[in-house]
Amino acid sequence: MIKLIKNFTKKDWFLILICFTLIFGQVWLDLKIPDYMSEITVLVQTKGSKMKDILTNGGYMMLCAFTSLALAFLVGYISSNISATFSMKVRKKLFDKVEKLALSEVKQFSTSSLITRTTNDITQVQMFISMGMQLLIKAPITAIWAITKILGKSWQWSVATSIAVLILLVLIAIVIKVVIPRFKLIQKLNDKLNGVTRENLTGIRVIRAFNAEKYQTDKFEDANSSLTYQHIFNQKIFAILSPVMYLTMYFLTLSIYLIGVYLIKDAMLADKISLFGDMVVFSSYAMQVIMSFLMLAMIFMMLPRASVSASRINEVIEAKITIKDGTYNSDTDIKGEVEFKNVSFKYPDADEYLLKNISFKASKGETIAFIGSTGSGKSTLINLVPRFYEVTDGEVLVDGINVKDYKLSCLNKKIGYVSQKAVIFNGTIKSNVAYGEGIEKVTNEKIEEAIKVAQANDFVLKLDKKYDNHVAQSGTNLSGGQKQRLSIARAIAKHPEIYIFDDSFSALDYKTDFNLRKELKKYTKDATCLIVAQRIGTIMHADRIVVLDNGECVGIGTHKELLKKCEVYKQIALSQITEEELENA
Repeated sequence: MIKLIKNFTKKDWFLILICFTLIFGQVWLDLKIPDYMSEITVLVQTKGSKMKDILTNGGYMMLCAFTSLALAFLVGYISSNISATFSMKVRKKLFDKVEKLALSEVKQFSTSSLITRTTNDITQVQMFISMGMQLLIKAPITAIWAITKILGKSWQWSVATSIAVLILLVLIAIVIKVVIPRFKLIQKLNDKLNGVTRENLTGIRVIRAFNAEKYQTDKFEDANSSLTYQHIFNQKIFAILSPVMYLTMYFLTLSIYLIGVYLIKDAMLADKISLFGDMVVFSSYAMQVIMSFLMLAMIFMMLPRASVSASRINEVIEAKITIKDGTYNSDTDIKGEVEFKNVSFKYPDADEYLLKNISFKASKGETIAFIGSTGSGKSTLINLVPRFYEVTDGEVLVDGINVKDYKLSCLNKKIGYVSQKAVIFNGTIKSNVAYGEGIEKVTNEKIEEAIKVAQANDFVLKLDKKYDNHVAQSGTNLSGGQKQRLSIARAIAKHPEIYIFDDSFSALDYKTDFNLRKELKKYTKDATCLIVAQRIGTIMHADRIVVLDNGECVGIGTHKELLKKCEVYKQIALSQITEEELENA
């Protein structure tokens, strides 16, 4: 929690100071009321007192009460403003940090957990700041001030008040000890529930196709029941606080009056009225002390969950960024060149290398294809170029510069990336194709040209609003092939130096695949293309083909060269087309 407080600005601290001043005034007014009450009590018991004096003191009590209420409104407004602004800043900071994390670092937290931390956890901290700040300032001021007011009135009354305070402190300490570990578990269970819900929504088609609704319902029920049980347990513990505190408060009041009865009984006649007034005032101040501890109890009810949430937020904010931004941000004489020099890679915490000693060079205008069995490291290899992962050994050069030296924004402008799974954003056809920032501005003409090259015209022009037609989140109103073609169009519209296609033609039929590659070859003649594919037909006309097997390069060459000298490539080819078709290709 203390680390998050660093996000407060000078303006926030100034507003907190104003809150402190207003609360100080509010407490002064609240503690002034018993003084007027004491005056009224003495006036009522004194012969010859005037009604005017009693009404005057009553008027001052009303004025104090209403002024205190007005100050409370002001404090509430200011504290809500501070907490909402603070929440906005932390949420932005958290989102920006997630944007900078490497893929491996994002996977450590899980998507569902990051969503919970960005929403629920920040809300818990916001609620604590909004309500807790008022109580945290008011409670100690009230307690200390009220105690100084009652000291010296009567040691018997002071002892009774001390015993009540001690009972409350012990109770609060026990509750905190029991509840804090449970709140850590609750936030983890929130992550789990979010994960199950997200899995259910994204996999709804498969769930229905396999009649797995009951299985998913049971899975959700299990996560939901665990979360509910923990919430109920915590609420039961907190439920103990309220009755015990009110019992303590009422018994303290009763004790004060019982002690007062004996003190007044044994006092001299002249002191009886004074003692009676002191008893009324002491009772009021004792209630203020107890109420201040009630406020502290409310803080301690909120603090455990807020502190757990703050820790979870800090885990992300303080996460070490492995992929650091470089400094190189200039154009180079070389354009579109990609070179791997003895590159090896393994995932963090993995024992074995996924890629081992890979070396090749792709020059401007060349098409380099990658093929291999599932799990051979093809996608991981090309993901090293845009630095989705950091090279373990060796180096990757783009235009003669190590990718680690580039500013990420500069490097990404050079690359047109099409992921293995087509990613479509909520918006229109046009906004999806013109997405992001490239070397040149994406114009309407470029969008239309890119869609035409990607062979997406046949369905885009049939839509009601054509290029302005709405696309749902994740492209749920599009087919797999349509989504892939729009993803390819997005990369084409960017007009980059280097194209990366990560198995981006798998959802296309052979005719569309052939036409797309034919048009793409013309359009990208001055750019470098890196293509990962499973189909031999997609890559057989590439300038060079890199064959991977268990993370090692077992062959580099043209289609015909590899058929003669690379057994792995030949076996992959023969598994897809006949030997006669291979010879005639």
